[in-house]
Amino acid sequence: MASDFKDLSLDQLDDQLLKLKKEQFNLRFQRASGQLENTARIRLIRRDIARVKTVASVKRAGSVKKGA
Repeated sequence: MASDFKDLSLDQLDDQLLKLKKEQFNLRFQRASGQLENTARIRLIRRDIARVKTVASVKRAGSVKKGA
């Protein structure tokens, strides 16, 4: 999955991050109300968010160095 994020543009990464954050919110809401069945999904989403942020920061740092 990490390789999937490397192929995306910065705009696509931002969209993916927004989508993952919304899913994380929904999962937290389900957990609080006792409706969450797959508790491991929260951990996977949190790690995917970190992956997207890492790839985005690397791409942004690379574009700054190329522009300088």
